[in-house]
Amino acid sequence: MRFLIQKFGGTSLVTQDLRELVANKIIAAANEGFSPVVVVSAMGREGEPYATDTLLHFVLSICRDMPSREMDLLMSCGEIISGVAMVNTLQHMGHPAVLLTGEQAGIITDNNYNDARIIRVEPKKLTDYAEQGKIVIVTGFQGVTENGEITTLGRGGSDTTASALGVALNAECIDIYTDVEGIMTADPRIVEDARILDTVTYNEICQLAHEGAKVIHPRAVEIAMQKNIPLRVRSTFSNAPGTLVTSHHGVYGTIDITRDRVASGVTHKSGVTQLKIDLKNVMVEEPTLRIFRSLALADISIDFINVSPELIMLTVKDEVAKKALDVLENLGIQPMVKPNCAKVATVGAGMTGVPGVMASIVQALTEEGVDILQSSDSHTTIWVLVEKNNMKKAIKALHRKFNLGQNNKE
Repeated sequence: MRFLIQKFGGTSLVTQDLRELVANKIIAAANEGFSPVVVVSAMGREGEPYATDTLLHFVLSICRDMPSREMDLLMSCGEIISGVAMVNTLQHMGHPAVLLTGEQAGIITDNNYNDARIIRVEPKKLTDYAEQGKIVIVTGFQGVTENGEITTLGRGGSDTTASALGVALNAECIDIYTDVEGIMTADPRIVEDARILDTVTYNEICQLAHEGAKVIHPRAVEIAMQKNIPLRVRSTFSNAPGTLVTSHHGVYGTIDITRDRVASGVTHKSGVTQLKIDLKNVMVEEPTLRIFRSLALADISIDFINVSPELIMLTVKDEVAKKALDVLENLGIQPMVKPNCAKVATVGAGMTGVPGVMASIVQALTEEGVDILQSSDSHTTIWVLVEKNNMKKAIKALHRKFNLGQNNKE
């Protein structure tokens, strides 16, 4: 069977008209010879009646201390409601369909409530229904433990469900439908001439997603990448081809995405505080080990880490900055604290081994009067830390420097 995974986000399912639009895309795939497996999110966003956050706020208004197990039971409801509505829509349009929960679809997870990881997928029930000619709808974002407890997969979990099913079924492609037409070179609210990327590599989209692009969850990309199953990020509301995410060559044609493009996009994260520790002034034994161990024991996530014999620089989210500062002060350490920073990332598979990329970044920011507070790099990404009030200026400068705008489409 030729499986095609189609995942639809909550904004695509919130009204009957939209569900019929979604159904037409599912039916079109079936008419092309695919066996569609459709992953659905909960309908709508916070404030709308069946959105997950709406359900959560209702229960938390009764009791703030909800057990994690019961929270997962509650959070699994939105997708079930959405799935039932989609089955009924397809049935009404003359196409037999069936709904499977994450458990029924064979998605087995660990027992980490609210942020479970998928251990394996046992899709026999799903394939049995597909062989009967039924369109299978699967509730995203949820699974079940070995001993039958319902779990949820954390934010972006429906994307993860889609990729896990794609790998288990050896699908030809995984289509992630959203309210945008693909992956953009930058946030269009900041960069006016940002454009849709035709193609990106798995590594590029993972970095873009990790560093602030919210179109697809990086965990979903990492799962698909293991079996080299192509992803497409597309819009529910148009027939645009979207962005193809793959390794080197497209599935539909021979698209070569290893061309001379140094950078693919510029993304960002704000709400960052920098902590700078001068080790020459630290009078404790093994200071580096004690600093990182203490922050880990306090369950503080750190980022943008630079370590040298005399200096440690790292960042934390603004909301945990005070907690991190308290931890360090308990060690007798007084770090330099710089709040209101932003992390700006230039991402591109083509930068590996290319000299002068950092020089171009420094030049672009220097010409705009933007100070670099800290920097780091990997094979596909160069990060710079800037003051938040310089963030937009930095993004625009880098987008322009690497010719990523509409007038420079490859």
